[in-house]
Amino acid sequence: MADIAHDPASASATVCLWFDGEAEAAAHFYAATFPDSAMGSIQRASADFPGGKEGDVLVVTLKICGLSFLLLNGGPAFRPNESFSLQVHTDTQEETDRLWTAITGFGGQESACGWCKDRWGYSWQITPRALTRGMADPDPAAAKRVMEAMMTMGKIDIAAIESARRG
Repeated sequence: MADIAHDPASASATVCLWFDGEAEAAAHFYAATFPDSAMGSIQRASADFPGGKEGDVLVVTLKICGLSFLLLNGGPAFRPNESFSLQVHTDTQEETDRLWTAITGFGGQESACGWCKDRWGYSWQITPRALTRGMADPDPAAAKRVMEAMMTMGKIDIAAIESARRG
């Protein structure tokens, strides 16, 4: 079986992210930052295109957290927005902190409730599993406390979420 990071056509579906000339830089950053991630192929344009010239990087394939992605240098016509985000689940505060800092510290920006944006404008949800479990707690009062605690946070504080869940 072909490695999907190198051959997106072998996958049933691939997420395509649009970039304005920085697909390769983004791919290197994502592959180095997220667990279970790896660079795939880099394809250069065989002719001039709206986002660049013949020989420029056109497409980069990679896996991010085990999912297949194709990063396309499509030019300035489209920009990412908050209607699309990538959610990454974490198990520890250290992992949550590392990912948050990598994204926001490399030209990104912080937001609320575990959301942040990378330097290319893509939104990420750095979501500890403790938050997901707390939001789904069968006790409605516990789930409410967790949600209310989350609403006060930028980066998620796992200890505070677990404390809110316990009441």
